[in-house]
Amino acid sequence: MPDYGVDTPEWEPLPWSWAAERLGVNRNFWVVTASADGRPHALPVWGVWNDDEGRFAFSCSPRARKARNLAGNPYAVVMSDDTVVCLSIEGRADSVSDERRQAQWIERYLAKYQPMAADLSADFLRQHLMLEFVPERAFAIIEREDEFATRATRWVFQD
Repeated sequence: MPDYGVDTPEWEPLPWSWAAERLGVNRNFWVVTASADGRPHALPVWGVWNDDEGRFAFSCSPRARKARNLAGNPYAVVMSDDTVVCLSIEGRADSVSDERRQAQWIERYLAKYQPMAADLSADFLRQHLMLEFVPERAFAIIEREDEFATRATRWVFQD
């Protein structure tokens, strides 16, 4: 990202642990999808990051626009909801059909969100799609004058 000042002696890349921490504690995430013909769609969701697996999961109605978009075009962007400390991840999402895998994500989802939404249940989540997002690239920018040109970072993931 040379246009962001990363080729200067002052530049210090953010460690992935910085991004993983934000993914773990962030409550709301923006998910951006596009239909098969390229029409964009963005809405916030709740979601869970698992750093050991390098995967993100979120739930939505099977009839939601994002679910329909992902069925025809699996590419998506997941972003934190902070516009000062910005994290944007590009990748692919697919519905989780394996029951064991779905149960793992539901357990993580409940551990994170049940303390703030006591009526959230595994049954509710099983009635919806659980989508697993596999990152390909991530970008971070800190939108503060003293850090903008010295902390912009890009990560590339290997499958």
